[in-house]
Amino acid sequence: MTRRADGQVPVTSLTKALRRLTAAAIFSSLTGAAMAADNRLGPVTHLPLPRYVSLKTDEGNVRRGPSLSHRIDWVFKRRDMPLEVTAEHGHWRRVQDRDGAGGWVHYALLSGVRTVLIEEDMTPVYTQPDTNAPVAAAFEVGVVARLGACNPVWCRISAGGYRGWVEKRALWGVAPDELRD
Repeated sequence: MTRRADGQVPVTSLTKALRRLTAAAIFSSLTGAAMAADNRLGPVTHLPLPRYVSLKTDEGNVRRGPSLSHRIDWVFKRRDMPLEVTAEHGHWRRVQDRDGAGGWVHYALLSGVRTVLIEEDMTPVYTQPDTNAPVAAAFEVGVVARLGACNPVWCRISAGGYRGWVEKRALWGVAPDELRD
């Protein structure tokens, strides 16, 4: 920054300095977001990204950007639907559903209660995590179930008054390597 002979800083120099600081702050912010992605932790919650959550309400507006001023692209209309959080910005979470459709949703519409979608039609629900165990039920594709414990191959789920074990490969809303107690 240059100073005049009288010690004052010209306004144009202040403007340039301010622009450099603003550019540096934006770069730092973007770099921080990239670092958060590298560490796989959200910059707001410090929870893992991506992660699964569920829709807390019967309806949830999905916006093009992380604020109320952004346009609503569509509305999720299924309570307990599992969603994958892929980014965070303030009180907003960028989510996507099983089909990859998504956008920004206010965090108040989301729940940490884990649910899954049945991906294969007439998926057998076993009484034990073993294909030789008795079948307690069979779920159609698209059924939303509450997620319980998971081992490397099986997850315990419950829906419609039925509960049991399902092979993890038949579910959307749980990571293939995820273990749960």
